[in-house]
Amino acid sequence: MTSCGFLSSGRVPARRRFACLPLALASAFGGTALFQLPLTAHAQQAAAAPALGETVVTANRTPQPLSDLVADVSVVDRQTIERSGAVGVADVLARLPGVEITRNGGVGNTTSLFIRGAETRFTAVYVDGVRVDSQSTGGAGWESIPLSQIDRIEVLRGPAAAVYGSDAVGGVIQLFTRRGEEGVFPYAGVGFGSHGLRKAEAGVSGKSGALDYSLGVAHEESRGFNVQPLDKRTPSRDGYTSPDRDGYRSNSGNLRLGYQLTPDQRLEATLLYSDMEAGYDAQVSSRTRPPIQFRNDIGNNTLRTAGLSWSAKWNDVYSTRVQLTDSQAVYKTQPSFYRTETNLRGYVFQNEFRFGAHLVTATLERREDALENAPTLFSGLLAGKRSQDAVSLGYGFVQGAHSLQLHVRRDDDSEFGGKTTGSAAYGFSITPRLRATVSAGTSFRAPTLYQRFSEYGTPSLRPESGRNVELGLQYTDGGTHAGIVVYQNRVNNLIVFDTNCRSGAGCYASTARARYQGVTLSGGHRIGDVTLRASADFQDPRDLATDNLLARRARRHGTLGADWRVAGWTLGAEIQSSSKRFDDAANTRTLAGYTVLNLVASTQITRDLGLVARVDNVGDKDYTLARGYATGGRNAYLGLKWTPQ
Repeated sequence: MTSCGFLSSGRVPARRRFACLPLALASAFGGTALFQLPLTAHAQQAAAAPALGETVVTANRTPQPLSDLVADVSVVDRQTIERSGAVGVADVLARLPGVEITRNGGVGNTTSLFIRGAETRFTAVYVDGVRVDSQSTGGAGWESIPLSQIDRIEVLRGPAAAVYGSDAVGGVIQLFTRRGEEGVFPYAGVGFGSHGLRKAEAGVSGKSGALDYSLGVAHEESRGFNVQPLDKRTPSRDGYTSPDRDGYRSNSGNLRLGYQLTPDQRLEATLLYSDMEAGYDAQVSSRTRPPIQFRNDIGNNTLRTAGLSWSAKWNDVYSTRVQLTDSQAVYKTQPSFYRTETNLRGYVFQNEFRFGAHLVTATLERREDALENAPTLFSGLLAGKRSQDAVSLGYGFVQGAHSLQLHVRRDDDSEFGGKTTGSAAYGFSITPRLRATVSAGTSFRAPTLYQRFSEYGTPSLRPESGRNVELGLQYTDGGTHAGIVVYQNRVNNLIVFDTNCRSGAGCYASTARARYQGVTLSGGHRIGDVTLRASADFQDPRDLATDNLLARRARRHGTLGADWRVAGWTLGAEIQSSSKRFDDAANTRTLAGYTVLNLVASTQITRDLGLVARVDNVGDKDYTLARGYATGGRNAYLGLKWTPQ
């Protein structure tokens, strides 16, 4: 039996230190329940440490080898998505280091995502380079993004406003649809699961001559479960509940076309459409006496994105990219009527200059936002527009053991005037296997049109602004990798909903301050046919005005898992664990911590037919991500996919 006495003494060989990591993490989470199964699990963060030769675009908005970056980046590929058996993008992301989610019930209901504890509106989200956001709630509507159409995900943890402008206070997430490759590759798949889940998808991708293409469609539906039962495990709000099953139905499709005009010039067009209809339980209306709880409430999320880009490499030094983007996000409810529509339009002109080890970028960008909220029984029509014009400069240097990234950006908002952000990052390879990084950056987010001009709005709101510093250490040696990132991000003018203003009716106010600080640990090791992975986050997302923890964010959360390849199968399990959280800003209502075990198995039945089977929450753990809303309990999924070789 391996001794773990090194946890206090520090004098044990590296191999034994790695073997004892699970026990150290278990102790940190307050018990051993998190790590009770043998290390034959699979953490669905597969590409949390992708191959160093892999190319990513999110960190600096231009393709670069991962080994050249001075950033905390994770990549999730299509294979990982398919093996996950998940039906929501947020569920896949929740298995990555530094990421948490909350959801008001099941898939299709309001979902929030926190990177390093930062508000969901502090993550800039793109689909094939098209910005997705809401000028109502702020942030992307994760419940409306169809996972079935996504081929690859890149996650950047840490602010990137000097590259992307407003919103990238906590991080950036880019989602990519499939791109056609030489040949013709059709596919079709079906899946079945608990709560009456049924999935079907089909598509084709390929390339012929100068033309590459990808087309995909998908349908999903589920009877769901009652997201707001009245029992001791999930106390309802104000004693009211809605007894119906809250299922969902989703239809989605995407089209991606590329044409190589010349060997050095490419034209590309992308389209994505998603329509998600989901049952939910409306809040009790405080404006009626007695209060009314609606039943069979339906929320509908429609998302459309479109992009057109032209890239050209004029010579070995100079290249350009021009991009036009457009997105529309519509959310509406019935029978209690509400409808909000956000339209975003973007224009990007990016220039790159490469001189040996030096990369210089110069970008002009314009963003136009429009919001329209339909009149309701309690509010009038809200319609507004705004725009932001920006110029940014970037410099990158990679040579030998040194990597340097510098960025500066100036945004001119039609409402708030100018805002300048900057970032600096440096990486140094101490040895061929060990690399240290340090970075600092500023960021901001302009308040949404709803936060300023709705019935709860405050026109004088100021942009939220952040300052971040972080240190990282990464070790890579063949099939072994380990990393640690220490960060602190302070945000001023944090926008909160103040229930004390306007005689108790409430309004938005930019009076709070927040500090997001913590440590992220991640690691992986391959032993023969077994691949181990683990991550743990120790964070302190805190409201500095009240010294309370920010709502629905845990101080500790993590995953542990591994794959085992045997007899043509990949068998595994994963454990996800979170400490307690508070459901409110006052820290008076506690959400208990939880630990869940998920099992997965996949194989190729034939050369062209693959199978994936998954059971989530094997122990049928009762837990909630938001007070008054249940989760789905134990659920199983079985999927078949035909992909001719």
